Amino acid sequence: MAAPRTFISSSAAFFAGVKSALTSVFFLVLMGTYVGIGALAHDFGFASWWLALSTLLVWAAPAQVILVSALGAGAPLIEAAIAVWLSAIRLFPMVVALLPLLRGPGTRLRDLLLPTHFTSVSMWVESLRLLPTISHERRIAFCNGLSVGYMGTAVVAGFVGYFLAAGLPPLLAGTLLFLTPMSFLVSTARNARAMVDRLALVLGLAIGPVLTYWQVDLDLMWTGIGGGTIAYAVHRLREALR
Repeated sequence: MAAPRTFISSSAAFFAGVKSALTSVFFLVLMGTYVGIGALAHDFGFASWWLALSTLLVWAAPAQVILVSALGAGAPLIEAAIAVWLSAIRLFPMVVALLPLLRGPGTRLRDLLLPTHFTSVSMWVESLRLLPTISHERRIAFCNGLSVGYMGTAVVAGFVGYFLAAGLPPLLAGTLLFLTPMSFLVSTARNARAMVDRLALVLGLAIGPVLTYWQVDLDLMWTGIGGGTIAYAVHRLREALR
């Protein structure tokens, strides 16, 4: 097993994280996604500074789409806030899976606040892949650099999409927004090595469209609960039979 990468300082680890973000496939995914979100915000009449601020504070493309669409359609602020909060629940398991990789014997609670806020699909997937190869004392700095690289990309791409909105066809804008879920699906499939993970993925792909067709409320939540529960039950039964 190769020795973990080490860095002479936290700053060096931070900028290595930024470099990793700007050279990963998620850089292109975020560019495309946030060009679409920028065009969407422009069409709903939001200011460009508002879009940039929402990117920094919300930091989740699906939640931003919900926020822009809800407020743009005239929904009350409290309804939009609840919808964004519900969509953010999906990030909680990612935080739970990521923090053990970052926490060390001398890690303080305040050191974990930024990585917790920064947790997103792109950052989570790349962190799980890269952090095990980095010395433990530099992981938080590297993770923060990775996240800043992705967030900066999103802010810049949002401005680009905002000011190009007049010439961006609606179909292209919608296609760009679809890049994030597709990249997450491909990355999850690539990293799913255990049988239970693969089964949960397949069940989710099968159950989700059915619930959507039947117009079941909270279809995404029920897909996750149903697919995950069935996959776990099959896993336990398989282990018992062994």
